[in-house]
Amino acid sequence: MTISVSPSPIPNSSEVSLATTLLNRDAYLTELLDRVIAPKVEGWLQQVRDRAASWVRHSALPTPRDEEWRFTDLSPLRQVKFTVQTTLGVSVQPDALPETANSRLVFVNGVYAPELSAIAALPEGVVISNLADLPVAYSQRVQQYLAQSEGALEVFTALNTAGIKNVAVIWVPKNVVVETPIHLVFIAAGDVAGISLPRCLVVAESGAQVTLVEEYTARRGAENAESSYFTNAVTEIFVEENAQVNHTRLELDSTEAFHIGKTAVTQARYSRYTCNAISLGAKLSRHNLEILQTGEQTETTLNGLTIIGGNQLADTHSAIALNYPYGTSRQLHKTIVGDRAHAVFNGKVFVPKPAQLTDASQLNRNLLLSSKARIDTKPQLEITADNVKCAHGATVSQLEDDEIFYLQSRCIDEQDARNLLINAFAAEIINQIPVTSLRERLTQTVNSLQSKA
Repeated sequence: MTISVSPSPIPNSSEVSLATTLLNRDAYLTELLDRVIAPKVEGWLQQVRDRAASWVRHSALPTPRDEEWRFTDLSPLRQVKFTVQTTLGVSVQPDALPETANSRLVFVNGVYAPELSAIAALPEGVVISNLADLPVAYSQRVQQYLAQSEGALEVFTALNTAGIKNVAVIWVPKNVVVETPIHLVFIAAGDVAGISLPRCLVVAESGAQVTLVEEYTARRGAENAESSYFTNAVTEIFVEENAQVNHTRLELDSTEAFHIGKTAVTQARYSRYTCNAISLGAKLSRHNLEILQTGEQTETTLNGLTIIGGNQLADTHSAIALNYPYGTSRQLHKTIVGDRAHAVFNGKVFVPKPAQLTDASQLNRNLLLSSKARIDTKPQLEITADNVKCAHGATVSQLEDDEIFYLQSRCIDEQDARNLLINAFAAEIINQIPVTSLRERLTQTVNSLQSKA
């Protein structure tokens, strides 16, 4: 049977001549690019950087006039002059998970920190390394994957690629099962308005299995604990035939930070991918989650939880391209929004005609904790196949007075009753995380956020 696949619906996937891009360059973006460009090196990596830099120089930062960004205004980002920080100014120590004590890579301001990393508890053949320290046998193989995902021309992705220097590489050989979770920690440290470009590459070969925790956090100076900084992260994950990746992504930046992240996942046939994306920090955050199916009978599970307050803005955009038959996808994204915070969710599922017998569902559930909180939600299904099972929906609600009253009638005071209901709402996502200590830590974090509200 021959399957004809439509052009990729992943945003910014197609090659476009630079002559057709903007004639007026974005001065702020160009200045930012000049600061992050890495020193020149010989070989293929420099070619990848140069191509991305050329694209950025002919691009512009998105504005609310762009459909994909109409609820997210980047004007506050433009008001800050970011620099590449080379000194820390503070002592740095990651929050260690007991399960990953010997399977951890740590990067500080985007730079690999071997003294904080530990990679002893790994099966033979599994590679966890910074790009520069890869075994020779893998150096050539990485070229086939790094910066090769769909959507590479998106402006923030290209900016990251133009400045590639340090890359967290995880490579799991064929039929190897990694029982120990792997923890990638990216720390924004120091006391100035710095920019960092974290980059991850994960390759799970045929039949491999791995659990990954990707964490973004901050260690700022005491006098600048809430100082502004910018994290522009890109993670590429390739799940080969019959492989399985369970991926937890934590965004725990300080409340004055800017965080823009891309997760680009390519799934071969019979593969299974799960993402648990938790977003709690940053003044302005955006996560672009893109799934590209390259073979039939894949399984994709996307769980998301966003908890924000104050004047935070958190934006989640997902795109799932189910191009082949018998694919299954399940997406549940929850948001808890308090004070004057603003959450955005836009989820697209593409099911073209070749993708017969696809089973896809998508649900966005939102809980507003104040009259000033705001949510903009837009779940989308684009289906041209005629033999599929697909559903999508969104709900927006507040805490029910009847539920609070019921708990009060059981001798629980009003605030504890509210906290109990909020915890139950969040627990559906947190309980999906496969690392026990991380589940407990996130539950404590949610409780502490409520106590500050």
